[in-house]
Amino acid sequence: MKNLNTFWWPLRMFKKSVIFLNTWLLNLAAKKPKQIGGQAVIEGVMMKAPEGWSVAVRSPEGNIRTKKEKLKGLNTFWKLPLIRGTIILCETLRLGLKALEFSASVAGGEKEESREKTFGTFSMAITMLFAFFIAIGLFLFLPVYLTKVLSHMWGPVAESQFIFNLVDGIIRIIIFLLYIVAVGLWRDMRRIFEYHGAEHKVIHAYEEGKRLEIDEVKGFSPSHPRCGTSFLMIVMLISILVFGMIPRDFTLFEKFMSRIVLIPVIAGLSYEILKISSRYGNNQIVRIFILPGLWLQRITTREPDNSQLEVAIVALKEALSFTSTETKDAEV
Repeated sequence: MKNLNTFWWPLRMFKKSVIFLNTWLLNLAAKKPKQIGGQAVIEGVMMKAPEGWSVAVRSPEGNIRTKKEKLKGLNTFWKLPLIRGTIILCETLRLGLKALEFSASVAGGEKEESREKTFGTFSMAITMLFAFFIAIGLFLFLPVYLTKVLSHMWGPVAESQFIFNLVDGIIRIIIFLLYIVAVGLWRDMRRIFEYHGAEHKVIHAYEEGKRLEIDEVKGFSPSHPRCGTSFLMIVMLISILVFGMIPRDFTLFEKFMSRIVLIPVIAGLSYEILKISSRYGNNQIVRIFILPGLWLQRITTREPDNSQLEVAIVALKEALSFTSTETKDAEV
């Protein structure tokens, strides 16, 4: 039996990495007004408030398990425009992984939880490594490689730096959309999409000053204009402009590495645009700009049931009522 578990362990790591990548991508830098952010995880929701974050997960027994931690404040330098986007990107990655690890252990039952504690840091490192290579391969290397191949077949792509990067960006968007549709067929991801909708409904209710009760929040939309999905669409568009600075005569390897180096620049610019869209959300031009992100959320969010709304409500209440400086686990 130990040998069988050892054989399946890499596949479980790959599955966990794909789930982590998808939940992280869909909730990337999903900061909301009043400093509330959220993320759907396996059978649960993570919420982030100014002073702390929490994650609530439905266990196989039907209970809601929670975990919360106090957040450390950033110094003024890391809050500067353009710089803060990259910092929030890293913070989202760190908290997302911790929330996903907790949700995987709870949703898998006590035996799974014990196994997670056994593997600990090694399991987290492997998950991050798998997710990193999947993201880099799908969204950076594959688009530029296919564009390079196309440049040998169609002259304008090879001759024009603008057309090369435009085609590269269009291919990246197509790959991303195909990826989202494909993972949406996976039962585990459909459940996460439902929790994604629950997260949005609860945050909508909080922003409108409604009571955090199921009957109050269920009427709100499962989409949100400042969701991380909208942030991703901004990233896709900004990347076309930023990658346009890469010289046309670079080799395939140089183009690929340049794209990796420019990720912080794209993150910084995209986050500032997201902040502007949040501030001027009622402006008609801004509404048109964020419309593609709302369309995409028709795929990445689903209508949640009452039990999923309950989990999201618990997660937000835990984040808002944070008072302790220590990590806490609880069951409600």
